[in-house]
Amino acid sequence: MVDATNRIDGRPRSVRGLLEGNKYRLDYYQREYAWGRKQIAELIEDLEAKFRGSYDESHERSEVEDYPQYFLGSVIISHREKKRYIVDGQQRLTSLTLLLVHLYHLAKDVDGVTPVTNLIFSERFGKRSFNLEVDVVDREQAMEALFKGVAFETHSDSPSVRTLLARYEDIKELFPDTLTGHALPYFVDWLLDNVSLIEITAYNDDDAYTIFETMNDRGLSLTPTDMLKGFLLAHINGDDAKAKADATWKKTVERLVQQGGKDTAADFIKAWLRAKYATSIRERKKDAVPRDWDRIGTEFHNWLRNNREAAGLTSSAPAAEFTQPYAEFIHSHFAAYSRHYLSILDATLKPVPGREAIFYNAHNDFTLQFPLILAPIEIIDSATEVDMKMRLVADFLDIYCARRIVNYRQIGYSAMSYTMFNLLREIRGLSVEQLATVLKRRLQDQPESFAGISDYRLHQMNRPQVRYILARLTAHIEAECGVESDFVTYVSSKIKKPFEIEHIWADDYQRFKDVFASPQDFSFTRNRLGGLILLPRGFNQSLGANDFKAKVSHYYGQNLLAKTLSPQCYQNNPSFIAYATSSGLPFKPYENEFTKDALDERQDLYRRIAEQVWSPRRLDV
Repeated sequence: MVDATNRIDGRPRSVRGLLEGNKYRLDYYQREYAWGRKQIAELIEDLEAKFRGSYDESHERSEVEDYPQYFLGSVIISHREKKRYIVDGQQRLTSLTLLLVHLYHLAKDVDGVTPVTNLIFSERFGKRSFNLEVDVVDREQAMEALFKGVAFETHSDSPSVRTLLARYEDIKELFPDTLTGHALPYFVDWLLDNVSLIEITAYNDDDAYTIFETMNDRGLSLTPTDMLKGFLLAHINGDDAKAKADATWKKTVERLVQQGGKDTAADFIKAWLRAKYATSIRERKKDAVPRDWDRIGTEFHNWLRNNREAAGLTSSAPAAEFTQPYAEFIHSHFAAYSRHYLSILDATLKPVPGREAIFYNAHNDFTLQFPLILAPIEIIDSATEVDMKMRLVADFLDIYCARRIVNYRQIGYSAMSYTMFNLLREIRGLSVEQLATVLKRRLQDQPESFAGISDYRLHQMNRPQVRYILARLTAHIEAECGVESDFVTYVSSKIKKPFEIEHIWADDYQRFKDVFASPQDFSFTRNRLGGLILLPRGFNQSLGANDFKAKVSHYYGQNLLAKTLSPQCYQNNPSFIAYATSSGLPFKPYENEFTKDALDERQDLYRRIAEQVWSPRRLDV
């Protein structure tokens, strides 16, 4: 008879079956929660794409049962002392729990959504405990705050807690509108019952860790990058030619990995093949099949093998010529576009003069800029032409995204991929002059404009975007006045006292009850963009509930956008006065009070600054 402690079980589990009513513990030696924004974005994009491939508003809820399954991977559990310990899968389950917390909050505004609380925690004798149990007090407190929807300030040294909070903010920001509203109950049903994992359970730690090591360390499978190299080299005749191409490939991949990390080579190949060769994308309708764009994103090695003619890799030439296209593809195209990709990547990490827009787009997590910037670049382009094309596309995207932001439109992958793919095809291989013409026309045709700022305000879901807009406006007017300024400082969370959004009006309805019919009307107006500035953490809190007259003199010691509220800014300040005059912007001081009319004036001022910051004239060549 087999000893029960030597048994190993493996079975498929739905998200509901895995988490509902089940407790999992993380041992103290488990590595910290470490998923980045990229992994969260990929998870949400994959889930949305799979769900949207079948969802139709006309469907009954019961039809979700027949939607396709989505496999989320495996988890390895060590079952001992009547408790389940996670050996592998913590990253996935923690991220899934964060997503469920967000869905719990979204469901408050939608009728009929299947409850998810039992998948997040359980209660006994009035005490709540989360289904993922960790012996870290701060982490439990952080999860409690996220579930309750309240702010949580941590001074913990635990990277896991800081990462947990950051990834939840990412989920809030990246979760697409297409899965909210009417679609939300359907999506939740699908997530709980059609998304599955393989649960592998061992009943002693030795077996559990043997399974873990077997799955992660032994017989490492070839990556798509390795398989693509093998396919290309196999079509190059001659040992010398093959060795030279192999050396070029290895050198290029090594450079990509050194500068960007282990996933950079694959990320580059996806961006490059999409930029230069993709001619189709999955249609936005039920049962649509993956096309070039989608398949390059998931299996680029297979896509190129099946679409070699699209890349100029023909196999019908005589043997003496047969080797040339494949070798050139590696030596010229692969190597050259990887250098351009790394130039873009460098500009995403820190502002590069002339290419600042690449950094701004990266700050907004607009990863689609990589294939779009590569699309017009040709192998024969000079360094000057390459630089101009990069600048034009990045500036266009900066303007296009800012307009969408202030009109409450999403700029994430799922919201933008279809439109950006069509633009990519249109600008592929264009000259500098042709590119500028097309991009200007695209901006002229864009339905969103900065007129949207008239109604733009802070709300629960757009704090990062509002902070971004305020940072750009502030940095712009400071640069125009010759004041040392740094956009990075205004948006960084890593400095000692990060900048935060300050309301010019204190949160005190009683002071304005003669102006507004209700606290809701007051709150709505108070959150408008014109009533907001950026101030360092601590400074804004020190001002507390003071009225405007008591605060305005303190604003003068802060950034220039805050200073412009104070009459002192308009005295003995020749650079600012000259800028205000030459720009035609309606700057105006407010001394004793900041009324609703004053807030309206600031809203219009911000709109007009934005129109200068994101002016289409940036595309002039």
